[in-house]
Amino acid sequence: MLITFEGIDGCGKSTQIQLLQDLLKRNNIDCVVFREPGGVRISERIRELLLDTANEIDPVTEMLLFSSARSQLVAEKIIPALEDDVVVILDRFYDSTTAYQGFGRESVEMGKIRLLNEIASHGITPDVTYYLSLPYDEARKRRNGRGEDRMEQSGDKFFEKVISGFEKMADQELRIIRISALQQPSMIHAELVEDLVSRFSELSVLG
Repeated sequence: MLITFEGIDGCGKSTQIQLLQDLLKRNNIDCVVFREPGGVRISERIRELLLDTANEIDPVTEMLLFSSARSQLVAEKIIPALEDDVVVILDRFYDSTTAYQGFGRESVEMGKIRLLNEIASHGITPDVTYYLSLPYDEARKRRNGRGEDRMEQSGDKFFEKVISGFEKMADQELRIIRISALQQPSMIHAELVEDLVSRFSELSVLG
């Protein structure tokens, strides 16, 4: 089972992933967590390039680097874990490429991004995606005082387009579940677990 989390920085993905991981482990359900880009040595090296504020990266190059990092993680870790019936939880997947490099950067047309996503993911599609929806003003407040990486320095207009992209995808894709990130973390977690239990009989123990 592949569960992915999406949303702009500050929406609380890390908190919800940790809460879900802890819950699964308490119920003796094997799970692994990876972040994108990253998770394996090559992908972590690519992450360093992408987030380094000293680097000026062409939008198409950026898109290809994110996708390359994803492909390596999928091949090296995700496919073997899924074949062993381990629950895989991802902090971002190809929906981020669509939102950030597609809607945000407008790197190339959406049809080409969808094809690239399919290639980089080795044809794997998430079983469910939780999109933590948060207005940009609130996300900016939550990040206040924290150092910004290269992506986070992209400006208000860019992030507004990214959020618009996530919202459009959530409207169009049945696997993407929109949850308001304005709620308390415990309420978000409860809503998320209720949805998981309703979707997957193998997770009924969580209910």
